[in-house]
Amino acid sequence: MKKKKILIVTISIVATLGLLFGVCAIYVNDYYRADMEAINAFKPSCKVVEKTLEDGIMIFGDEASEYGFIFYPGGKVEYTAYTALMRELAANGVFCVLVKMPFNLAVLDMDAAEGIQEQFPEIDSWYIGGHSLGGSMAAAYLGDNAEDYEGLILLGSYSTEDLSGEDLEVLSLYGSEDKVLNAKKYDENMSNLPKDFTEVVIEGGCHAYFGMYGKQDGDGTADITNEEQIYFTTELVAEFMRK
Repeated sequence: MKKKKILIVTISIVATLGLLFGVCAIYVNDYYRADMEAINAFKPSCKVVEKTLEDGIMIFGDEASEYGFIFYPGGKVEYTAYTALMRELAANGVFCVLVKMPFNLAVLDMDAAEGIQEQFPEIDSWYIGGHSLGGSMAAAYLGDNAEDYEGLILLGSYSTEDLSGEDLEVLSLYGSEDKVLNAKKYDENMSNLPKDFTEVVIEGGCHAYFGMYGKQDGDGTADITNEEQIYFTTELVAEFMRK
């Protein structure tokens, strides 16, 4: 009888673990894929040098640029979906580093930027940021590393880390039709940014159009094209860094 109880308990544990594993597998494989057709059709202002490093990190532009930008992708979005954004930023003189996250979740590697700056010593000024969850994780990383960066770029995102006392330049961009960004949390966490941070609302823009991965569940309908939002975003970011 005792052996039977042990067997039943063992089977129950194995079954529960199997179910949890299955649920996790489904979750991490349910993500937004990069729209390679749209990305390949996108025309940056000029051709830029790009390559993929051994760890999957993608770099774009001149390694001797004045400005460098480390970018964390949005949650459950394939990181290559931001290729067009990186290409256009590089075309505007910003050296870009697009980080690959485990299971497309920046929360699993908040310190992904660690060691990147040292690989490109000719860059004078570094910025970090990202889209949605990626932006929040980039902000969290700055909590212990603010002295190494000029500023933070948030795309459809907000900082839960208190950076209000840090000497950082911060640019926050979001689309007027963004229905994914939690407006209440955005407002509540605004006090975590330096008082002189810059906020720009992209009229007609939505949450998903910072990348190229199609429509995102729950998002609003954009009144501008995906390409227009990327061009406008890169112009604002590059101008913000140069000023």
